[in-house]
Amino acid sequence: MINQLINWQTLSEQQQKCALARPAIADSALLSTQVANILAQVKSQGDKAIVALTEQFDGIALSTLAVSQEQVAQAKLALTAKRLKAIETAYNQIYAFHSAQKASDITVETTPGVKCTLKTESIESVGLYIPAGSAPLPSTVLMLGVPAKLAGCQRTVLVCPPDKNGQLANEILVAADLCGISEIYTVGGAQAIAALAYGTQTIKAVNKVFGPGNKYVTEAKTQLSQQVAGFAIDMPAGPSEVLVIGDEQANPAFIAADLLSQAEHGADSQVILLTDSESLINKVSAELEKQLALLSRRKIAEQALTQSRLILTKDLTQAVEVSNLYGPEHLIIQTQDAQSLLNNLRNAGSIFVGAFTPESAGDYASGTNHVLPTYGYSKVISSLSLADFSRRYTVQEITKAGLTSLSECIIELTDAEGLDGHQRAVTIRLEEGV
Repeated sequence: MINQLINWQTLSEQQQKCALARPAIADSALLSTQVANILAQVKSQGDKAIVALTEQFDGIALSTLAVSQEQVAQAKLALTAKRLKAIETAYNQIYAFHSAQKASDITVETTPGVKCTLKTESIESVGLYIPAGSAPLPSTVLMLGVPAKLAGCQRTVLVCPPDKNGQLANEILVAADLCGISEIYTVGGAQAIAALAYGTQTIKAVNKVFGPGNKYVTEAKTQLSQQVAGFAIDMPAGPSEVLVIGDEQANPAFIAADLLSQAEHGADSQVILLTDSESLINKVSAELEKQLALLSRRKIAEQALTQSRLILTKDLTQAVEVSNLYGPEHLIIQTQDAQSLLNNLRNAGSIFVGAFTPESAGDYASGTNHVLPTYGYSKVISSLSLADFSRRYTVQEITKAGLTSLSECIIELTDAEGLDGHQRAVTIRLEEGV
């Protein structure tokens, strides 16, 4: 279970840092070498390596990598009407929120005769990695597939580890179809990321890859983003986390449920409660014991709770300060006047306001994206949005009169920097009228 109450006021600066320390991310030389070997195999052998590695790690001898449209059609027939409706509802919610994020080109005449434009266009090809360790994740398909569709990416590729029968879950295929994704491959792990970066005989390379994964997937994304020119990843990844700010009036059962909803993700997940009420901490602790017994993933949640925190602060202002120091992936505010805290809360991947706004809603169907920065990266990296599937670039068009008006400025600055070639590119035009 969670270690005993931590009184923030009594901690030294070093102890405070330790209290907010995250579980260590595996960063061993062995992991790096293992992944590098997998990447090298895929780079040199292509499909042959993919098939061999899938058999080695997943125990499946694949006869083909691609999922057929017939399989997608069968998946639709296999799902209950209730399950189909749930997927469609989530799709519509996510679509509604992300469609509002479409960017328009911006044109400014910065001075007469000098026109500058900021343009936005979709990334040409993207790869979506969908984990399938303990359960299929159709919600992640929607979180990645909807913005890829709205951005207008010309090619969207989905990869996902196969089950023991070499198949993908029906929910995965139906969600992908809703997002207009027809290029789907039954491959996972570091080898899937390698295929997306290098390309194989069957899987053509993409420009950018999105999606969470285990330590091998994360390491592969990191290595490939540094090795393959023009290949990018969505964001650095770490274990899942949630931080709850609560006051005396907060419902302890709600808070315990929120903490456990993240603790069940993985043994390395971290959950934190910040409150100015010792009474609430005691009640939440009791609720955790009670609710933990009901979870199917109890053992995983128990492990996560051993590195989690119940922190008592002087007041809610201090709770906000501590939250900003930590920079959680998910931040839940369960206080009487939750809105009043928002102005001072800066660092969080996604914020959930009020007693009836569980983090689970954002994971599935409120409409916001559940791909979020972890491990403190929320201080500098944004939650996934439509913008991540696009690139922005500038265009400028200058008339002779416009260049003349800028020439004195450019000549003076190029002279200061000693770049006479830059200066000549301006003066030759003015001299010759080209």
